[in-house]
Amino acid sequence: MRDYFARRFLLIPPTLLGITLIVFLITRVVPGGPIERAIMEAKMSETAGGGGRADSGRGAISEEQLAQLKAYYGFDKPALSAYVSWLGKVVRGDLGMSYRFNEPVLGIILERIPVSLTYGLITLFLVYTVCIPLGILKAIKHRTIFDNLTSALVFTGYAIPGYALGAVLVVYLAARRGWFPMGGFVGRNFSELSLGGKLVDFAHHAALPLLCYTVGSFALVTLLMKNHLMDNLAADFIRTAVAKGVSFRAAVVKHALRNSLIPIATHFGHNFTLLVSGSFLIEFIFDINGMGLLGYTSVVDRDYPTVMGVLLISSLLLLLGNILSDVLVALVDPRVRFK
Repeated sequence: MRDYFARRFLLIPPTLLGITLIVFLITRVVPGGPIERAIMEAKMSETAGGGGRADSGRGAISEEQLAQLKAYYGFDKPALSAYVSWLGKVVRGDLGMSYRFNEPVLGIILERIPVSLTYGLITLFLVYTVCIPLGILKAIKHRTIFDNLTSALVFTGYAIPGYALGAVLVVYLAARRGWFPMGGFVGRNFSELSLGGKLVDFAHHAALPLLCYTVGSFALVTLLMKNHLMDNLAADFIRTAVAKGVSFRAAVVKHALRNSLIPIATHFGHNFTLLVSGSFLIEFIFDINGMGLLGYTSVVDRDYPTVMGVLLISSLLLLLGNILSDVLVALVDPRVRFK
C-alpha cells in the first residue's frame, strides 16, 4: 500500500504540469486579454476626449507603448518560454502579480482562503452528519410516508441549482423581506461585537449561502447511503446473520453499514476541493469575498496570474482529494489492497 500511494503522490507534479500548461496556453490565445482591454480603454478615452481618429485600429496606443504593455503582461515572450518562466516563479513560491489588484497573487489567495474554508468545513459537516443518518432511516423505512416525503424534498433540492436558489433567496428573503443581509461574510461592525454577537452575525450572514451550498449535495449523499444500504440488507450474508439469531439492528450497524460507507468514502474526496475553492457563482451572488468570487472576477477581468494561481491550488486539492478517497476506501473496506 505504501508503494501505491508513493506512486500516486509522484504523479501529482506531472499532472499539475499538464493541467497548468493547457490552461496557460489557452490564456495566450483567448480573445479579450489584458492588452486588448488596454487598447479598448484607450480607444474609449480618445473618443470621450474628442481626440483624433484611431490609427491602425489601436487607438491612442503607439507601437512603443504596445511593446511596453506586452512586456508588462508577459506577452513579449513565446508561450512555452513564458510558461517556463511562470513555473520557475511558482517553484520559488511566487505566483506573480495580479493585474486587477496589483498585489502578489499568493497574498490575495491566502487572504481569501479562510472565508471559503469556513463555508467548506461547515458544508461538509452538515452534509455528512445529516445525510448519512437520513439515508439509513430511508433504507430501513423504505416506501413509508417518511421515505416518500423526504425523497420529495431531497429531489426538489437536487433539481434546483445552488446559484439559482441563491438568486431567488437574495431577491425575496433579503431584498424584499429584509430578513437576511444582501451579502457579505460578516457585518461591517463585526469587530465591535461581543463573542455571542459575532456568532449571531456570522450565522445571519451564512444561513442563505450554506443552504445553497448544501442543497445539491444532500440528494447525492443521501441516495448513495440509502441505495447501497438497501442492496447490502438484501444480500445473503445479512439474511444468514439474521437467521442465526443476530438482531436486525446489529445486522445493520455491524455488517451492512460498513459496506454501505464505501461509496460515501469514494465521494468524500471529490468534495475536498470545496474546502478551499468554494463556489464561483454562489460567492458571486452573495458577494462573499472568498476563493470562488476571486476565481470568477479573475476570469471575467482576464487576470491571468490570479486565474493560474486559483487553478493551481484547486487542481492540487482535487488530486489530493482523489488520494484521500483511496485512503478512506482502504480504511472502510478491508478487502481493498493497493499494489
